[in-house]
Amino acid sequence: MNFPVVGMIGGGQLARMAHQAGIPLGVRFKLLADTPQDSAAQVVSDVVLGDYRDLDTLRRFAAGCDVITFDHEHVPTEHLRALEADGVAVRPGPDALVNAQDKGVMRAKLDAIGVPCPRHRIVADPADVTAFAAELMRDQGGAPSDEGGGGRRAGGYPVVLKTVRGGYDGKGVWVVDCEEDAHAPFLAGVPVLAEEKVDFVRELAANVVRSPSGQAVAYPVVESVQENGVCAEVTAPAPDLDPALSDEAQQLALRIAGELGITGHLAVELFQTRDGRILVNELAMRPHNSGHWTQDGAVTSQFENHLRAVLDLPLGDPRPRAKWTVMVNVLGGDYPDMYHAFLHCMARDPGLRIHMYGKDVKPGRKVGHVNVFGDDLDDVRERARHAAAYLRGTITE
Repeated sequence: MNFPVVGMIGGGQLARMAHQAGIPLGVRFKLLADTPQDSAAQVVSDVVLGDYRDLDTLRRFAAGCDVITFDHEHVPTEHLRALEADGVAVRPGPDALVNAQDKGVMRAKLDAIGVPCPRHRIVADPADVTAFAAELMRDQGGAPSDEGGGGRRAGGYPVVLKTVRGGYDGKGVWVVDCEEDAHAPFLAGVPVLAEEKVDFVRELAANVVRSPSGQAVAYPVVESVQENGVCAEVTAPAPDLDPALSDEAQQLALRIAGELGITGHLAVELFQTRDGRILVNELAMRPHNSGHWTQDGAVTSQFENHLRAVLDLPLGDPRPRAKWTVMVNVLGGDYPDMYHAFLHCMARDPGLRIHMYGKDVKPGRKVGHVNVFGDDLDDVRERARHAAAYLRGTITE
């Protein structure tokens, strides 16, 4: 057989679902995982166990692969450049991926190409955070102030602090109200990015896919709800979103994909501000939680289109199959016997599409998600929320 081999670095649920999407395409998978218990390692036949941070391991893994792609953004940039120098097709490439690996690099690049972002800069220490807060206040026409109670404050607080590398699902992010609260981010020993805390109406996500030949497709803009820094629920398309703002978000995401030279799936997480603007919050260059609804709610899922893109195959149709699709994440609770809850949900509502990741149940851990689609948003949303809550054990009827 001469069908291509995709080397997937990372064994999480994104790799598991990408493998599933590649089966009808005839794509062969090779997986670099940490352990045999990793979500994708349970279902992929060709699994290599090893450390993605070791260049020799990466080189051995890449042998026999037609293209390398990722379940996460954590492979060292210099290792990816070494693979490219060896002639390995790495997609997205290191020059693009670094913008998802390093928030400081991302902000600088987006500034350079004129993309609207929250006000930001790299800060050196807690005192510099206070100086940044004062800058925000001056930009807004106010003046710094000192408040008592043991904490030196300035107008412009609260401020969002992010370690530039290593954060995900709310990790590596702090919202601080004063200088005394700003010490923890600097303990990681990596640069810290300070951003204004945006006064937003809601969070949106624009998901697009781009191939090396330049073909690109855009999915409907979705509304994303976060709880404790973790995506909890996605509604596609975003309800009551002005069509002009939706078009702007899609065009912005397509422009970012082109300007950064991205191959594969790009998720652009956005703030919709109270004054009617959109600002870019984060970038992810892989299948993304905000696109899980596409598995059942779109003609071609984000996972299939990501594989098509990295192999430079013609991209699939991103249009929705139904008027509404709602995705609710299943987070682990205190009820480990999720299989019996799974059976109950299937019997109660045959229209549910439940996706489980093969993970041990731990409180707060993403262990699956539920997709429901239909013409009535209230009905679709209630059914998805009920199933996810029952699976978690927070409701019992």
